[in-house]
Amino acid sequence: MDSDEFIRLVSERAGVPEEQARELTRATMLTLGERITGGEARHLAGVLPAEIAPPLVPPEDVAQKFGVAEFVRRVSERAGVDEAVARSGVAAVFRTLREAVPGTEFEDVMSQLPNEFQNI
Repeated sequence: MDSDEFIRLVSERAGVPEEQARELTRATMLTLGERITGGEARHLAGVLPAEIAPPLVPPEDVAQKFGVAEFVRRVSERAGVDEAVARSGVAAVFRTLREAVPGTEFEDVMSQLPNEFQNI
């Protein structure tokens, strides 16, 4: 899956224009990079399109501990959207990630997140 297709799918799934989907994807990747370990973030970034991956890799290897509400709040702030749009965007990005990455990579990422992320 290339970056244009990724953004198009996020746009459709979140019900937002592609430019907003691009911002939601960037904000979600940046926040995901803070929430999972640096090693897992680098591994995931290695299988994503080059235009999607850069915000994913954090400056430090230690994962921050926060739940879905804080994840959505950070995405909302970074993307400049309200929390309902951010939640929809995060769900769309996660769904698209599940399809975009090979093998069990998505499950490896999800294993580092609390169970509440399964329902986003």
